[in-house]
Amino acid sequence: MTEFTIASFNVKNLIGPDQEYYRFQQYTPEEYAWKVDWLSEQVQTMDADIIGFQEIFEESALQEVIDAADAEGMADNAQHIPGPNKRYRRKAIFRKLAYRPYTNAALAVAANVNDGGPGQRRPGVAILSRFGFEGEPEIIQDLPEPLDIDFGPMGPDGGGSFRLTRLSRPILKVRIPVGNHVITVFNCHLKSKLGEFVRPEGADFPPEVDLTRYDPVGRALGGLRASLRRMAEAWVLRRAIIAELQAGYPVMAMGDFNDGEHAVSSEIISGEHPFKNYAWMLRHDAETPRDRYSEQEDAQIREDIEAVRLHSAEKQFIRKSSRDMVYTAAFGGVYESIDQIYMSRHFLPDAKGSIGQMDYFSVLNDHLTDGSHAEAPYNKLASDHGQIIAHMRLKD
Repeated sequence: MTEFTIASFNVKNLIGPDQEYYRFQQYTPEEYAWKVDWLSEQVQTMDADIIGFQEIFEESALQEVIDAADAEGMADNAQHIPGPNKRYRRKAIFRKLAYRPYTNAALAVAANVNDGGPGQRRPGVAILSRFGFEGEPEIIQDLPEPLDIDFGPMGPDGGGSFRLTRLSRPILKVRIPVGNHVITVFNCHLKSKLGEFVRPEGADFPPEVDLTRYDPVGRALGGLRASLRRMAEAWVLRRAIIAELQAGYPVMAMGDFNDGEHAVSSEIISGEHPFKNYAWMLRHDAETPRDRYSEQEDAQIREDIEAVRLHSAEKQFIRKSSRDMVYTAAFGGVYESIDQIYMSRHFLPDAKGSIGQMDYFSVLNDHLTDGSHAEAPYNKLASDHGQIIAHMRLKD
């Protein structure tokens, strides 16, 4: 039996001091030191074997957080974990409380190809693994072939189309050896709900951002652009997930989805939920009202869908728990989960081809404050996201 933990952590704008990442936004050396200290404490508390990080501007800043976590964690071990010269050295509980450093861990960082100069920086993602990686990490951002979404015929001029050539942020894919298995892990940060506005040629800024001339229709169109991009990015991730499942790898996908579990973009990533019975449905090639799928076809259809579905770690936990107060973001009075860990059916205990299961799911969200709250500026130095951890157990 092999136990491991996997976590997702949006660190919120991790970059060194005195660097303008967004317009007029940067950290003083004191603010940066505070942020590194807070992040390192969260890393120690998670103590996860695999961590997917989002909003990484600099690998060196992330490495500083990891190094600080190791230094503080090992110092804490020396002070609190009983040894030969301390009492209770045989208590098994203390072995579980010990921090395990990332000294020999592997770190993969995917920089954002959209990254610009001062004030126009764009963050990437990273994965830290105590188990190392099998093969080279893969970054998905510039698409080899454009994604052309044709809306099909609708009237004499057709229904239009949408083209995506590049993701707003990279998707990082790694294969990780855990116990006797190799698991494919994806880390993503999909397009946010913030509107996308087009700056007219010769203008200093898009007219929709001038709130003194509020344009509700134009701003709604910006939200539409953002939603289209997010859902298209979700499909790109889904395509990569299917390729790994078809290659025989168990899959875990995590990150900041910028949408809840039941949003269309999240359902694109996780896959369709099968009907309980397809035998009552008209066949796709029906010629009479009696042409229905057979019982054998019904079983095959449901198996084909189930084989490539992903399952929410949070939802598995809630089914076992009497609580439903899991949230990873808070803004304007809305508390919701937009950070997710999804897993293929390989990690469902009773599923076909199961290799293990999730034993527990935890979230660190005590630091979150509502975005309209007076203490909200605290989030600049901490994170405006909760951290989620799935506690997994694999069969030998």
